[in-house]
Amino acid sequence: MTNQPRKKPHRLNASKRSQITSFLAMDVFSAAGLRERAGESILHLEVGEPGGVAPERIRQAAIRALEAGRIGYTEALGLPALRARIAQHYHDTYGVEVTPNRVAVTTGSSGGFILSFLALFDVGARVAIAAPGYPAYRNILEALGIEVVSLETTVASRHVVTADMLARAHAEKPLDGVLLMSPGNPSGTMMTTDDLRDVAAFCDGAGVAFISDEIYHGLTYERAADTALAFSDDAIVVNSFSKYYCMTGWRVGWLILPEELVRPVERLQQSLSISVPTLSQIAAIAAFDATAELDLIKQTYATSRAHLLDALPRIGLGDFHPVDGAFYVYVDVGRFTNDSVAFCNRMLAETGVAATPGIDFDRNRGHRTMRLSFAGAPSDVQQAVTRLGDWLKP
Repeated sequence: MTNQPRKKPHRLNASKRSQITSFLAMDVFSAAGLRERAGESILHLEVGEPGGVAPERIRQAAIRALEAGRIGYTEALGLPALRARIAQHYHDTYGVEVTPNRVAVTTGSSGGFILSFLALFDVGARVAIAAPGYPAYRNILEALGIEVVSLETTVASRHVVTADMLARAHAEKPLDGVLLMSPGNPSGTMMTTDDLRDVAAFCDGAGVAFISDEIYHGLTYERAADTALAFSDDAIVVNSFSKYYCMTGWRVGWLILPEELVRPVERLQQSLSISVPTLSQIAAIAAFDATAELDLIKQTYATSRAHLLDALPRIGLGDFHPVDGAFYVYVDVGRFTNDSVAFCNRMLAETGVAATPGIDFDRNRGHRTMRLSFAGAPSDVQQAVTRLGDWLKP
């Protein structure tokens, strides 16, 4: 019997759509975790995760539901009680009337993006986003075969996308949609009422779908944020219980949809996830009654924000975008480096401070920026500034 050469096992090839850019904030989080588990002292300023726990009222609602017994599916668009409570939130907070049937409960804002992109856009559609901006927008759009149009914000526009910028991009080559966040990530910068109104009016007039990511609403420091729904019934709003409500791991968010998109989103949700985890939905109903505790948590962010705005200029990091909301400072590090990835890697190794390189948020200009999150404990933020100040000394 002759020995036959063994055939190499067949190797599966990853799809082209999966070859998107990695989410660097999560890569840094993993690298920081490895160092932490090895015994190093790590200060986490890399991820936008609230340091506070979900309020007692939220946790108790989940415990009662577990003790009551079976946790099954819900309707694809969510528990009717939660959809009604979200609709009430728009009346109470913004004075905007939203019917519960326009609400779709989603697996965090991420699930909301996927559902809205699939419901609105076909392969090859063109969607504008801000640069710098949340990296998952681009990654999800590219994975779905949608062309991303980056609109670079500047000091002149106070680092927000304006209606004039959209009009110029649309005139150059028609847009199918635009996705904007206010307050923004990584910058924390917020659109003025007039800017948001003008963007909504442009989109309505030009037939461009407007998706408004309002996940950082509730986390503003000098004025309240406006909802796009105040200016357009056709706007699609994405929000989540992750940030203000401190429910990141619960993975529950929502969409507010125009009537004509409700059924398409329902069909997609039925097949993509059947329904959002029931336990998280039950807890989310209670979240709207936990604002007293949540506002105390917000005060810790305000404390850290004030410290950073005062201390960063004193250690050579004084060039950053306006921090109107959220819990980030987007800092120019160009005086120290032209490679923000290498800079953040070295900073983690030499100081134990984890931050996200700006290239995650802006492919063209992010080589000279980084994002610092102040979502954690104020003591950690203060210690991080001390470590960085010592490290950056000439």
